[in-house]
Amino acid sequence: MRVAEDLNAALHRLMDHDPALYVLGEDVLDPYGGAFKITRGLSTRFPDRVLTTPISEGAITGIAAGLALSGDRAIVEIMFGDFVALAFDQLMNFAAKSVSMYGTRVPMRMVVRCPVGGGRGYGPTHSQSPQKHFVGIPGLALYEVSPFHDNLAVFEEMLGRGEPCVLFEDKVLYTRPMHVVEPPFSVERAGDVARVFLDDQPDCVIVAAGGVAHRAIAAMRSLLLEEEIVATLVVPSRLYPFDADIPAARFVFVVEESTGGGTWGAEVAHVVHQRHWDRLDRPVTLVHSADSVIPTAAHLEREVLVDAAAIHRVIREVVRG
Repeated sequence: MRVAEDLNAALHRLMDHDPALYVLGEDVLDPYGGAFKITRGLSTRFPDRVLTTPISEGAITGIAAGLALSGDRAIVEIMFGDFVALAFDQLMNFAAKSVSMYGTRVPMRMVVRCPVGGGRGYGPTHSQSPQKHFVGIPGLALYEVSPFHDNLAVFEEMLGRGEPCVLFEDKVLYTRPMHVVEPPFSVERAGDVARVFLDDQPDCVIVAAGGVAHRAIAAMRSLLLEEEIVATLVVPSRLYPFDADIPAARFVFVVEESTGGGTWGAEVAHVVHQRHWDRLDRPVTLVHSADSVIPTAAHLEREVLVDAAAIHRVIREVVRG
């Protein structure tokens, strides 16, 4: 099963088991089923609880927050994650604050799904990775889809938190198969953290969200074959608050598709420094995309976005000194 199919199946099961759950978004009704077909079939089965909306991300998210405030549950689809900026006020000043600002905790069970990332030739306003702009908001949790996590379990965890969540879905993952890692690497999952590894004593650890996991694995393979550097990849499902266990290693790298500056990777580095500074040979190294808008032309896009070659190069330079 591919990632898009697994997401769709997870939504069907959630809707089937929870009569108080609504799905909202632009063009989510059949036969279109959403821009990336993640909501396909839902409106046919649950016509009263799948709501197509006008083109207003602020309104969609505000309605979802209202449903959550009244005790229902809601999942919002933002057609392209770039446009979640238009819902920032609803998320930061309404949904997230509503959890705690009324004198008693109010469960706000809502998820905002955001297809993100480049690599598809969609250009500057449809290819961004805006995760960093939502880090650190009290009462707002951030997650990212990966091919190594059960999406139904992730949705259940998000809705069970009782606070609004943003789920980032890197578009390049939609066609990738679930739970597949090629030899010699193995994958195992503990809680909401997946680990891709060769052995239990790596030379370095890479922390990356699901959207860049396969680029990290490609770098791990070339590092092993060309440099004899053994790396372990840690893929958290929940980006923030970050609480993943980091295996013992002298070097830690955080890879993300976002541009540098105030990033999720910087938050991860802060947590790792607090917990593991005594065993590191140097500060955590951040690897990210170029400080640039994302071009539409494929050859220019490849020059801007972080890739396996860039990950390989940075790790080789740091580990080899």
